[in-house]
Amino acid sequence: MSFFDRNRKALIADGIDPARLPPGQYRTDRWPVLHEGPVQQVDLATWTLRVWGAVEQEIRLSHADLVALGEVDLTTDLHCVTKWSRFDTVWRGVPIAKVLEQAGLKPNATHTLQHAPYAYSTNLPLADLLRPTSLIATSVDGGAIPDEHGGPIRTLVPHLYFWKSAKWLTGIQVLDHDVPGYWEVRGYHDYGDPFLEQRYR
Repeated sequence: MSFFDRNRKALIADGIDPARLPPGQYRTDRWPVLHEGPVQQVDLATWTLRVWGAVEQEIRLSHADLVALGEVDLTTDLHCVTKWSRFDTVWRGVPIAKVLEQAGLKPNATHTLQHAPYAYSTNLPLADLLRPTSLIATSVDGGAIPDEHGGPIRTLVPHLYFWKSAKWLTGIQVLDHDVPGYWEVRGYHDYGDPFLEQRYR
């Protein structure tokens, strides 16, 4: 019996629906640390989020501006392209749709790039960021998001592999066409659905 088969049998023994685990993944209670570049230490007093591109007006939001838009709570599973999945992670954050609403989307807006330090970016269709479960996350598991996991502010797009949720978020660029991001130009899948195993091109 393979490691992945044993992992699925363990889910059943724990009363967890194995359908929650995408193919080729294993469940872990750990949270492995994976990112490009050194860990960032972000000061919320000076942090700002820039939203620009195919919008009616470019905006910059402070942390106070962001949370004033209204935070929601979400319990969800995480799936990393490196094959680990972490179940029932509890998040709080602001729906990205509320942020984009402040800037006003132009009729030709179809795609986005999330931006972060060290020239990191990741692309998604606009529709994926407009889902109610796509957040600019401000806390996890009842506390601050640790620096090594992208805190204090990161995106959360839980229906896709976790590289599509940018750590240390600095900006969202709205586009009228698709532009591949950091990992996508290096061979990762353009979309990244874990249940379709869209890991690489």
